[in-house]
Amino acid sequence: MNESDPKEAGFPTGAGILLGLGLGGFFDGIVLHQLLQWHHMLTSAGYPADSVENLKINTLWDGIFHVSTYVFVVLALVVLWRHARRMHFVWSTKLIVGTLLLGFGLFNVVEGIVDHHLLGLHHVNETVPREQWIYWDIGFLVWGAAMLVIGGLLLKAGRQATRDRVDPARSAAATAR
Repeated sequence: MNESDPKEAGFPTGAGILLGLGLGGFFDGIVLHQLLQWHHMLTSAGYPADSVENLKINTLWDGIFHVSTYVFVVLALVVLWRHARRMHFVWSTKLIVGTLLLGFGLFNVVEGIVDHHLLGLHHVNETVPREQWIYWDIGFLVWGAAMLVIGGLLLKAGRQATRDRVDPARSAAATAR
């Protein structure tokens, strides 16, 4: 394998995004559902956490949610494993952090739009007065959008740094122009 061949040396962007999706889901499920107990999967969809029966239903759907995030992480590891076995694999901290942030941000934006706004399954912080829920939901979307922007910038910088490392002569010629 040739290290200067970008196809062979390329970073598996999809793996980083899948891993970020999974980690974003785990953060949401572990921190917001379990530790802070701000909401569960269906607390605004007719199953408020005010009875043992509703908590059983929410716990089941929280578990289904966690299975989906687990699948994202497993898929990411499969893709990373397949790529990491190649010789002369070029990695960059900016690439992995950028793609993780892209996946995490993508999780927040999609989950926030679909579950909080379109389906109304739950809201970010249901422990505050109902009229404040929208602010938490918007904050969640802004947080996700910020991760998408920062992740995109890091991915772009990481790709350039990788190109410079793989083909310094071409990079120097481009800089001289």
